[in-house]
Amino acid sequence: MKNRSLKILGFAACAAVLSANIARAADALPAWNDGGPPPKLVLQITVDQLRGDLPGRYLASMGDGGFRYLIQHGVWYANAHHAHANTETVVGHTTLATGAHPAAHGMVANTWLDRKTGKLAHHIEDNRYPILTAGGGVDKSAQKPAAADGRSPAAIVVSTFSDELAVHYGGRSKIFGVSVKDRGAVPLAGHAGKALWFSKRTGDFVSSTFYYDRYPAWVNDWNSKKLAAQYSGKSWELLNDKSTYLFGAADDQSWETDFAGYGRVFPHPFGKADSKNYNTLLTISPVGDELTLDFAKTLIEREELGKRGIPDYLSISFSSTDYVGHVFGPSSLEMEDNLLRLDRTLADLFAYVDRQVGLKNTLIVLAGDHGSPEAPGYLNALGIEARYVMPEKWDQEPAITALKKKFGVAKELIKTYEHPYVYLNYDVIRDKRLNQAEVERAVAEELMKFDGIAVAISSMALRQGNLPSTPLIDTILRNYNPQRSGDIFVVFAPHSFLNDEDGLPSSVTHGSPWRYDTYVPVVFAGGSLSARRVYREIQTVDVAPTLAAAVGVKPPSGARGAPLIEVLQSRQTSSPKINP
Repeated sequence: MKNRSLKILGFAACAAVLSANIARAADALPAWNDGGPPPKLVLQITVDQLRGDLPGRYLASMGDGGFRYLIQHGVWYANAHHAHANTETVVGHTTLATGAHPAAHGMVANTWLDRKTGKLAHHIEDNRYPILTAGGGVDKSAQKPAAADGRSPAAIVVSTFSDELAVHYGGRSKIFGVSVKDRGAVPLAGHAGKALWFSKRTGDFVSSTFYYDRYPAWVNDWNSKKLAAQYSGKSWELLNDKSTYLFGAADDQSWETDFAGYGRVFPHPFGKADSKNYNTLLTISPVGDELTLDFAKTLIEREELGKRGIPDYLSISFSSTDYVGHVFGPSSLEMEDNLLRLDRTLADLFAYVDRQVGLKNTLIVLAGDHGSPEAPGYLNALGIEARYVMPEKWDQEPAITALKKKFGVAKELIKTYEHPYVYLNYDVIRDKRLNQAEVERAVAEELMKFDGIAVAISSMALRQGNLPSTPLIDTILRNYNPQRSGDIFVVFAPHSFLNDEDGLPSSVTHGSPWRYDTYVPVVFAGGSLSARRVYREIQTVDVAPTLAAAVGVKPPSGARGAPLIEVLQSRQTSSPKINP
């Protein structure tokens, strides 16, 4: 009897503990997951080339309301990484949008070889949907054909979080993606939303016929103000006195790039509005983000986001950090000033959202699409070995002789190299009756003898599972898509880099699986979330499933991440306010 009574008491105690735990878990859920309404607005912010340590590096010089608001009122993941090998812009943006790895979402690189056409395919370009002019016609006046080919999300082969939001609410949610870059706007807007981006040719925000037949009146109104032209004859000036900057004494470094007379020393002149590179130079400065913010604020007001009783979605991708990083590097006076100004831009955005929608009604997530290495010159100055890699000199290596001896052909085996992929010439392999797997293996082995290459992985070996499971190979496998990936994936050695970006000289180029390129901030804020810093490693594929779980929609179709429990079990008694 005594034992039975003890068992009953023990069961009662366990039940009491379990009930208490359930009660605490229920109390910990944000309002929109606790039987209350969902957030009125989901605001997804992506900062291009924002390495995970950079906000904290300059936090002491930042004000209130921007990064400091996120740190003081958000769940900040301080050990977040992209899990794929090719850390490029469209790859990272699409991963954040879908919760899928590139192997599933299909955006394996900014550019890949389309085997059907034999031509290079550029991420979200789609000549079926031309760019619209201000009057609603097709833009046929671009200087180069690629600029007028059109844009769409068709190459993204899985759904995005924003797509699932549209499906769940019967198409009633308003969904927008805004960025200076087309590849920063389109992936997050998804297939069901509207994407708009900055035209460096016209200084307007534009879209394509995939999204609109004609622009809404508010877009034409904004473009008619010609805000970009207002910087004509002006320069990028420092925000504060130079002596207050960490890199204030390093305003002219030999490794920085002088693009189009922009200079390596403040002030950086934009030139006249009618000059060739004027709008491009605006984007290599905080002005690009400021124009994006002004356009996004107009969109929030005119589209009345967050005011209709169902969740709306706005993605804003800020691109200036990427452009400034490529030209000057992350450890530069230019980057430091740019981030201080981005902090002000974020504070302005959050204050505006608070006035229009209410931060208590908004779920915010901020992340980086990739990180960034340091410029080799900067590392060398600190005694750390780093260098640029010159692929154009690879054909001078003894490997060419070895391939010629083995197959009777050498350079003819390579159709093109579009980093990180080497594409083989299938016609030559077929005509010479060579074995595809053997050619891939031999070329990969020879590539690994080249100076600056850490590893070269055959796609056939990935497909057949003939490789060990290591952290590095796993990142390459997550990047492998049979329809788009090249035949050999090339990984440069740590601190070995290309020195061009989109064909232009660059002091810094990202795109590797090394930690400096995968490391990004991920932070959730708004609603009833409370401050918390989490050092457990997470992956960026976790972002979209977390948004889906918080809002109550199904995960995107290719998602492989997991909802982040700290976001779903964090609340505070009152929501913070931001002063205008």
